[in-house]
Amino acid sequence: MIERYTLPEMARIWEEENKFRKWLEIEIYVCEAWAELGKIPPEALAEIKEKAGFDLSRVKEIEETVRHDVIAFLTSVAERVGDASKYIHLGLTSSDILDTALALLMREAADQLFRRLEDLRTVLVDKAKEHKYTLMMGRTHGVHAEPTTFGLKMALWVMEVDRHMERLYQAREMISVGKISGAVGTFANVDPRVEEYVCRKLGLKPAKVSTQIIQRDRHAQYMTTLAVIASSLEKMATEIRNLQRTDILEVEEPFTQGQKGSSAMPHKRNPIMCERIAGLARVIRGNALAALENITLWHERDLTHSSVERVIIPESTILLDYMLAKFTEVIAGLNVYPENMRRNLEATHGLVFSQRVLLALVEKGLLREEAYALVQRHAMEAWRKGVSFKELLLQDPEITSRLSPSEIEKLFDYSYHLKYVDYIFKRAGL
Repeated sequence: MIERYTLPEMARIWEEENKFRKWLEIEIYVCEAWAELGKIPPEALAEIKEKAGFDLSRVKEIEETVRHDVIAFLTSVAERVGDASKYIHLGLTSSDILDTALALLMREAADQLFRRLEDLRTVLVDKAKEHKYTLMMGRTHGVHAEPTTFGLKMALWVMEVDRHMERLYQAREMISVGKISGAVGTFANVDPRVEEYVCRKLGLKPAKVSTQIIQRDRHAQYMTTLAVIASSLEKMATEIRNLQRTDILEVEEPFTQGQKGSSAMPHKRNPIMCERIAGLARVIRGNALAALENITLWHERDLTHSSVERVIIPESTILLDYMLAKFTEVIAGLNVYPENMRRNLEATHGLVFSQRVLLALVEKGLLREEAYALVQRHAMEAWRKGVSFKELLLQDPEITSRLSPSEIEKLFDYSYHLKYVDYIFKRAGL
């Protein structure tokens, strides 16, 4: 059972309350590390761990004056801790906290997206197995080509989702680094052992070399991964939109009881969810471009990336979470019309078997060029006149001198196109 989408699942990760909790966790781990190194008295550490906290409204109030979110946060914490607060943030720069916390938030978001991808994969696998042998028209350039199955189309998408899970895992690993190395990354005022301790506690890897910040190629990889996933969803949604066209109508996204398709036309059943997914993919791709622009900064750090990230990272993860959830609902409730698939298969009066006839003639000794010209002549006539391709072949002495009527009949067998479906599914692990 696919749960309907509820925004807080991803949005909650990016709430300021959660962000500040991460900041506080990092600051306390830094204090623990300093205490182990003898820099903070045990009683001061105990006081910090007992009293440290923050009030969101108070942080906002302080920030109105100081115009610096980390200082406002630290001031709010200090008000609760008292004298021992002098040991908090010892030797650090703001980005030690900001970037390490951002890594934690992006990792949380990636984990949520993993769950969404797993849900989508489950419903795609179900649809693939259900329609493993459901014949439909394969199209290239938007034109009828040769038969395939709807199950193979779904299996193709399963493999794509698998690649996305691998990409997302790589991006998650790339972003799962922290830095507690001071103002320009030299550890001038903080012992490297502090960074090692904090990162170990958080399950992060220390950045081997940093400046004031963790380098933004990592974030760009994460964001472009989201964009690639969104683009695949757009591709899949566009395929459904095409197959839902009135003149094709082989599948249709769910249309629920009481739903309306148009304010003017009561008959309309529009693929609105797939269209929405296609549109939102453009936003995520645009955000990925901004992430690529963020890689270039002045010297050891400037602020041009910071304001951008506060928008594009939460927005893109929330949008992709929504898109995955909604597309999962679409696939789970997808209306599939095999009878229309069959009708479309037969719409060109057997032209889908032209390659089989071509190969059969070549096997009988005709040069490929000669066979191609012969088959194409009859195919074009069938196309123009809307008559049976097979009947035209049976009436041509050049064809029947090489292929008997029974041999021609066997060439027009849809099951021929199913012979390796099991092999493909097995190779895909389905």
